[in-house]
Amino acid sequence: MKTKTVQGYLADVPTRSFVPSRILIREGRIKKIETIDKPVDDIYILPGLVDSHIHIESSMLSPQQFSRIAMKHGTVATVSDPHEIANVLGRKGIEFMVRDGNRSPVKFYFGVPSCVPATPFETAGAVLDSNIVGELLHEARFKYLAEMMNFPGVVHQDEEVMRKISLAHQVNKPIDGHAPGVRGEDLKKYASAGITTDHECHDYEEAREKIRAGMTIQIREGSAARDFDALYPLIDEYPEQVMLCSDDRHPDDLIDGHIDKLIRMGQERGLDFFNLLIAATWNPVKHYDLEVGLLREGDPADFILVDDPRKFTMLGVYIGGQQVYDSEHERTLYEPLSEDHPNVMNARELSADDFRVPARGDKIRVIHAQDNELYTSSSVEKVTPRAGYLEADTEKDMLKIAVVNRYQPQQPAVAFIRNFGLNKGALATSIAHDSHNLMAVGADDQSLQEALNQLIRQKGGIVVWDGEKAEGLPLEIAGLMTHQPGEEVARRYQELSGLARKLGCTLEAPFMTLSFMALPVIPELKITDKGLFDVTRFEHTGLFAGE
Repeated sequence: MKTKTVQGYLADVPTRSFVPSRILIREGRIKKIETIDKPVDDIYILPGLVDSHIHIESSMLSPQQFSRIAMKHGTVATVSDPHEIANVLGRKGIEFMVRDGNRSPVKFYFGVPSCVPATPFETAGAVLDSNIVGELLHEARFKYLAEMMNFPGVVHQDEEVMRKISLAHQVNKPIDGHAPGVRGEDLKKYASAGITTDHECHDYEEAREKIRAGMTIQIREGSAARDFDALYPLIDEYPEQVMLCSDDRHPDDLIDGHIDKLIRMGQERGLDFFNLLIAATWNPVKHYDLEVGLLREGDPADFILVDDPRKFTMLGVYIGGQQVYDSEHERTLYEPLSEDHPNVMNARELSADDFRVPARGDKIRVIHAQDNELYTSSSVEKVTPRAGYLEADTEKDMLKIAVVNRYQPQQPAVAFIRNFGLNKGALATSIAHDSHNLMAVGADDQSLQEALNQLIRQKGGIVVWDGEKAEGLPLEIAGLMTHQPGEEVARRYQELSGLARKLGCTLEAPFMTLSFMALPVIPELKITDKGLFDVTRFEHTGLFAGE
């Protein structure tokens, strides 16, 4: 087997220094590291970057297509929760992710989803009970128990929730957390269950409290939620207890950058470079026991080459000793192969009458979407029925929002929402966290019908109905992902976002915002296929005040 050599200024993380070095690579591993006087070129050799928490499905790309884009940014591995596809297809979906990921040079490390369905208050396509979770946790290919979203179940010692946690402890695998706003005594109970991470901190004090409770904070900068500016001081203050992650990254954002972007953001804010590197490499590798190299003799040869640590421009990426990205020719040295595309779509086609809301009062609960936020607010507002029914009112920016069960034919759940701003038409998507039923927001019942029926016909994805015709982005894998190239998906996604803005939508990321309106674990008021849900009280509530 031929020995390869790479030389440059090697980032020696333990000594926090750059050492002129020559790396000898054989059979995919670092055989030896030699100190030299001066490299031929001013190249810096750094450990490959790791996203410590991401749902690949949110990129709308299959793992192979995701990796082709991510590796350009120096990503050599991800800690991935297949929670989204598991909610649609169960074990079949998880197996697809592992199988497709194994065809890529990027190292995908999957966890076992802990909350399928996320709550009992929505309809999902599968159930992963503690027996199934236990079986999967015993497999070496699954590294951890993925985010425990049911934090009330932990705090109140729900039997099934605690059994899943116990099963993870039995096989010595870490447990990821998901505890937005959980503090005080509830936090102590949550952390004492052995949950070791949290990526849902929105403010600095909450994150510090969780660190003091023994948790590692994953600082998130994704498409849906962006917490880096609120939390970045933690990187210098607690360098051993922070990691970097994106959680959800849409295709256009992924093309723009990945964990490398957070490294640059941190340096712009004056953070210590090696603390950033530790958060992006050493901490996730150690925490999850990943088979990812850290530039030590005997390690897998996983590393990146950059021109300058401050500029952080990618020159080359190596995984398992093979170069997978070449900046000189601006191309990845890997081409994805199409795979199967498992899916399910059992929703019936709809009529406009399915969205009619008989008036049972004149005061209703209204969801208030917030741009670039998973959170919502709410209000109780007086409405004027027309011929005994409630209709959307574009002049008051009060649109209808509907959720349709995709797994079995049922009547849609319908409510009202503010801040989308549409003056006509409708937007629809099968990306609706976490059960991924079909969602739409529209200016009238006919538009809701047209957008959702097109979504059903194309078996999922994204649709814009402009009042006359439908434009869409089909996502053939579970209605969440596609095998199409990331650049093409990003282009189409941006086109549809532009169409939404032409219809009056004022949100920066309308489809992202819409996709989280069905998530009943993040406050305040959401809607599932079973109706309005009050997250603060953790129970369903009526559309009409007093119900």
